[in-house]
Amino acid sequence: MNEHLSVLRTCPLFQKIKDEEIRHLLSCLPAATKKYRENEYVILAGDLVNDIGIILSGSVEIRKDSLTGASHLLSILHKGELFGEGIVSTADRISKVSVAVREPSVILFLPYETTIQTCSKVCSFHLQLIQNLMMILSEKNASLTQKIELLFRKGMREKLAAYLLMEQEHNNKSTTFQIPLNRNELADYLNVSRTSMCRELSRMKDESIIDYYKNTFRILSPDKMLEAIQ
Repeated sequence: MNEHLSVLRTCPLFQKIKDEEIRHLLSCLPAATKKYRENEYVILAGDLVNDIGIILSGSVEIRKDSLTGASHLLSILHKGELFGEGIVSTADRISKVSVAVREPSVILFLPYETTIQTCSKVCSFHLQLIQNLMMILSEKNASLTQKIELLFRKGMREKLAAYLLMEQEHNNKSTTFQIPLNRNELADYLNVSRTSMCRELSRMKDESIIDYYKNTFRILSPDKMLEAIQ
């Protein structure tokens, strides 16, 4: 696991935990790694989930299928991020979403039972791991609330302005930032037509509200952005 320590250091689950302590935890829990091919599923909706997954390389997407069979993008996760922690914390541990690999990936799995229970030594760094997990669950809940807020917004400009302002907040309030989604993914995430969305982005650019090139956006008129979501 030494080759992946640099990634684990960036993972919020291992915040305030030293390298040697990370090694000890991975051995004690114990952790296991698995390689995945592009488009392979890690979790399917309806699966029983017992492990927390951490992406060591590559990326995955979280999807939710509707009753009509349509698949909606909930989020995209990259190296150093984790998934499954919300599922294993439920009573039945049955996944309501699917996790699919976007590109060849390596994923580390931590058994939930041993992750949340300290051994007889009651190591301080294992307690820190549990505290970190509680913090992550709280932040994921806040993120889900933001997603719901986006879906409830009605107008196209309102949805786009709300999303871009959220991304600006995630990027230390910088006026220029990159979003993690391409146009197809963004339309899927906002549950809107790609054509209509791109048309509205062009209008916002023509009105000097925003500027963009591919995935890089710049907010030119914060006042008009705020006006769009009020």
